Amino acid sequence: MADNMSLFMERLPEMLLSFGAKLIVALIIFFIGKWIAKAISNVVKRLMGKGKMDSNVAQYLGNLIYGVMLAFVIIAAIARLGVQTTSLVAIFGAATLAVGMALQGTLGNFSSGVMLLIFRPFKVGDSVIAGGINGKVHDIGIFATTIIPSDGRKVIVPNGKLSNDTITNFSVMPIRRIELSVNVPGNTDINAVRDLLRAVIDSESDLLKDPAPAIVMTDANAAAIIFGIYANVKNEDYGRIRASMVEKVKLALTTKGFWA
Repeated sequence: MADNMSLFMERLPEMLLSFGAKLIVALIIFFIGKWIAKAISNVVKRLMGKGKMDSNVAQYLGNLIYGVMLAFVIIAAIARLGVQTTSLVAIFGAATLAVGMALQGTLGNFSSGVMLLIFRPFKVGDSVIAGGINGKVHDIGIFATTIIPSDGRKVIVPNGKLSNDTITNFSVMPIRRIELSVNVPGNTDINAVRDLLRAVIDSESDLLKDPAPAIVMTDANAAAIIFGIYANVKNEDYGRIRASMVEKVKLALTTKGFWA
């Protein structure tokens, strides 16, 4: 026992010196690796910023790159101390997998949010049909998008749902077409109805002339005749002009007794 203690005390300075050297190297690896990870993260953020990527996406991706690189730096520093990192890496991987499975929906919404901010199928203020909701985009977040329908509700749609659904953006193109369906009784004078609808069209000076507005009889049977009105307007005028035309058509047909 005494011999072992004596041997240990003799070797203690050597062991401390060896461990100290390893600790210094490990600290150097850690601090230099951390600096490199931060530098790369900042470069990525700047490059994405120059590419006109959304600042939130650039920030998140930059931080993600930094976090992943820092994890590898820490493992490398620990390995330099003589610690077996194989089991540590396995535990880290298993923990990451478990967290990923537990947060599958959340991570799906996150990745979908990143894709929305990168590819920009719509922006704040656009009129869209997305996730089954028709309204204006109020906010685009990493996990969810807020849409305000015409009734003023605040609808929060998970980004995962948006990425798996068809998105219709009415604000992308400068021109938008008004489509109105008009039903009148089956015994109505067709020419008289056409004249009334033409008068409504002529009363709207902001309708675009090319292509010219059209009145089409889309269906007819003994009970009803259905007309379609098609007219192009500037996107920003769509809501105002459509509401005006609906009101004028209703008033004109009611006055003449043609309202089905």
